[in-house]
Amino acid sequence: MADILRIERLDLAVADFDWDFARTQRAAIDAHFEATRRIKPGMWNGRVLLTHAQDIDGDCLRARYFETDFASFMAWRDFGFADDGVRNCFALGALQGSDGAFVMGVMSNGTMNAGKIYFPGGTPDLNDVEGAWVNLEASVRREVQEETGLDAAQFDIDSGWHCILAGPLVALLKPMRAREPAAALCERIRGHIASEPDPELAEVHVARGPGDIHPAMPGFIQTFLRSAAR
Repeated sequence: MADILRIERLDLAVADFDWDFARTQRAAIDAHFEATRRIKPGMWNGRVLLTHAQDIDGDCLRARYFETDFASFMAWRDFGFADDGVRNCFALGALQGSDGAFVMGVMSNGTMNAGKIYFPGGTPDLNDVEGAWVNLEASVRREVQEETGLDAAQFDIDSGWHCILAGPLVALLKPMRAREPAAALCERIRGHIASEPDPELAEVHVARGPGDIHPAMPGFIQTFLRSAAR
């Protein structure tokens, strides 16, 4: 079972790194990406950030990011997290209605995680870099608005994070509590989905308790929801 830790401070730097997997497995990576693009032609080989070093000291998470292409990231995942020295350290907005229910999205068919149920957010990219630092606080606020159409200013946002360590995944969940119930959030998110030509979300999922945990949720989200219900 994944561990959940309380994190108050982030020390996230980005620098050059020679990723052996991306260099030595280039042909297999490119072939895998092209095969995926034949199924999902809208998939774009942009730039993302992964970590090659991370540690937790008290309530502080330190991580060192490097830039790579999306094709290498996807192959690393799909080949069984081929390099065990690398982690995907990402931020999600744990959206919660004023009635206590959590609100998540069902990922659309064109995305890497099609059909999975996630909180909004994702793997950081170059938009999250400020100088030599990665700003996950800004990242999660931007991703919430892009995916759901909800303005982060409409939430009461916790200053810290719930950090879930799940093998090659380091999930940072930012508690964000709305001033309206989950049903109202869902209505607004569905309106946003309908207005988008290529939405990231296909539908909305509400979790009011452990009975709403779904197999399409990643294990770390299931762990978080069970913990939140206690």
